[in-house]
Amino acid sequence: MDEILNVFSVEAREQLEAMEAGLLQLEEGDRDPETINGVFRAAHTIKGGAGVVEIHSVEKFTHVLENVLDRLRNGEIEVNGDMISALLLGCDHIGTLLDMVASGQTEPDDDVRRAGDDIAEQLRPFLGAKAAEAAKNVTVSDADVQRSDREGRINDCWHISIRFGRNVLKNGMDPLAFLRYLLNLGEIAHITTLTDAMPEADAMDPELCYLGFEIAFRSHASKAAIEHVFEFCRDECDLHILPPDSKLEEYLLLIDALPEETMRLGEILVKSGALTREELDAGLRRQSGEAVGAGDTAAAPQLGNILIQQQSVQPELVEAAATKQKAVSEKKAAESSLIRVHADKLDQLIDLVGELVIAGASANLLAKKSGEASLAEATSVLSRLVESIRDSALQLRMVQIGETFNRFHRVARDVSRELSKEIELVINGAETELDKSVVEKIGDPLMHLVRNAMDHGIESPAARAAAGKPTAGRVELNAFHDSGSIVIEVVDDGGGLNKDRIQAKAIEKGIIQEGDTLSDQEVVNLIFEAGFSTVEKVTNLSGRGVGMDVVRKNIAALRGSVDVKTEMGAGSRFTIRLPLTLAIIDGFLTGVGKASYVIPLDMVVECIELADTSVERDYINLRGEVLPFVRLRELFEVPGKQPARENIVVVQYAGQKAGIVVDQLLGEFQTVIKPLGTLFRNMRGIGGSTILGTGEVALILDVQALVSQCAAAEEQQAHSSHGVRRIESHGATA
Repeated sequence: MDEILNVFSVEAREQLEAMEAGLLQLEEGDRDPETINGVFRAAHTIKGGAGVVEIHSVEKFTHVLENVLDRLRNGEIEVNGDMISALLLGCDHIGTLLDMVASGQTEPDDDVRRAGDDIAEQLRPFLGAKAAEAAKNVTVSDADVQRSDREGRINDCWHISIRFGRNVLKNGMDPLAFLRYLLNLGEIAHITTLTDAMPEADAMDPELCYLGFEIAFRSHASKAAIEHVFEFCRDECDLHILPPDSKLEEYLLLIDALPEETMRLGEILVKSGALTREELDAGLRRQSGEAVGAGDTAAAPQLGNILIQQQSVQPELVEAAATKQKAVSEKKAAESSLIRVHADKLDQLIDLVGELVIAGASANLLAKKSGEASLAEATSVLSRLVESIRDSALQLRMVQIGETFNRFHRVARDVSRELSKEIELVINGAETELDKSVVEKIGDPLMHLVRNAMDHGIESPAARAAAGKPTAGRVELNAFHDSGSIVIEVVDDGGGLNKDRIQAKAIEKGIIQEGDTLSDQEVVNLIFEAGFSTVEKVTNLSGRGVGMDVVRKNIAALRGSVDVKTEMGAGSRFTIRLPLTLAIIDGFLTGVGKASYVIPLDMVVECIELADTSVERDYINLRGEVLPFVRLRELFEVPGKQPARENIVVVQYAGQKAGIVVDQLLGEFQTVIKPLGTLFRNMRGIGGSTILGTGEVALILDVQALVSQCAAAEEQQAHSSHGVRRIESHGATA
């Protein structure tokens, strides 16, 4: 049962997301019937699933939402802001109920129940008075009855076409008695007596029945219930029951919402209620008879065509059932190659692949030392296969970041209402993929940045109008790949960050001193200090100074970085850089003394020789470009004598280049990232560790920290020389 509940919870949350997205589209002006139908189907699916697993709290509450959505798709009510707000609250409440189910609590507590009652009360004005509707249906005048020219039947009425058999009177049945009994289910809006089968008077047999009727029948009964009225004469008459025009769309929706089981066309029509079992059996008998009559010379007639010829069902419904049948078949074929796997099992697989990579590297090393050419060739093939397995295993955990981005549509909608601002959210690069473990942990930092952009960044409509801007603010969420990393940007076109105000607030809080000289970027970066906030008034959204420092810490924990660029009056751009995966990477192995260091291969640009090792400065001229570098021997205080030849590994991160000076270049290396212990977690310049084929431990360099260190040193030197640095050509190498 736990497994079933887990599957229900996952699928229900997917439907909730679809429902919420559809409601937001409706609020933005989308009036496509398919959008409304999609929202209704999502609610209907949640309710149906809850009923199957007997989660009655979800089933009952969703039924309220479904009633409102049903009236909306029938055109009985119009979309408005209050209704959308109440329905979105309903989505949130269903999410709360699902959380309780996940925790093992199938029934809500009193607080949750009261919250649900409050939401239901907000939806009550949109439910309508069913009694009034029923009374209205009873008093429909003949003037309101209009005939449909296309299909020859009354709108909003069932069309019953019956030809009584010749022997019904002999069998003691009165045709009019069936019509009187039919009135128990509704009202006959229009009836036409068919006398075309009536013979001349002298040929008429008084014991035979020659009559037929075309009836427009107004009722809320099902097709099976109407057919049940004629049960006793079913074998003695030719009966066709077609739904009213207004219900044709309902049948189409019912067909679309049927569970995706392996079904034949006739079964789909019967389960949707558009066809009765007797009509299907009659159609199958006719199909079988015609197939036998055709023999091997012709293909068997299609059941759908037979049902249409029998007037058992409309062509539109047969077409919809055929489409459903095809979709189910295609999905079953796709699902045969698709399987749900628990995340823990994937993590275990990645760990095992990591150990396989290490074992493969060890075998490769031993093969080279042995000098056996055939053994070295075999281990080389093994290494390639292990690399392919590694890439395939990592791909299993890659998901599109759009799943995380889409939740911010709701955030933008709620925040804009709370702050009385007009905010447009634009998403680019939603298809960009990254590791699932990264996606799960980036949601909260992104939430902080998006909320701050809307609260602090976007000005009020009046302020924007005064500044000559459109009254509607714009917030962008962008994602793209760059140099082996994923870059996520949160961009707003608001007022930008006020550097003078930031510096004054930092002095007030004691973060910096009055006489400190800071660059513009250093001032802006003060917003990431703990407890820093320039907001005078604390709101529900921000102002407590617990946001931006948390953002930086959470992103740093993912081996990522966050930077901000801002311009007064034009807006701000927060840029997050994250590794694509936290498990296994391609690395470039280097050596300093007896120690080994790994540099992520995606960040390596080139390798050059540092010819003059006696030079004390920390930069070179690289083809006319200043390249600052850091010596790992000095940075990590590696013991031993400096070698006569050193090499510079040129790396690039976030558009900035820097050099890392090492003793040896040892080539590419598949790197299994092992986290550092708690004692070493705050070491600057080290991002993790790995195990070499020899069993030794190599440290993985944190390129971001090293590049930032080089950039800071270069900026500080530039400031000390009044922003001018002259590179002497002698002693520099390119």
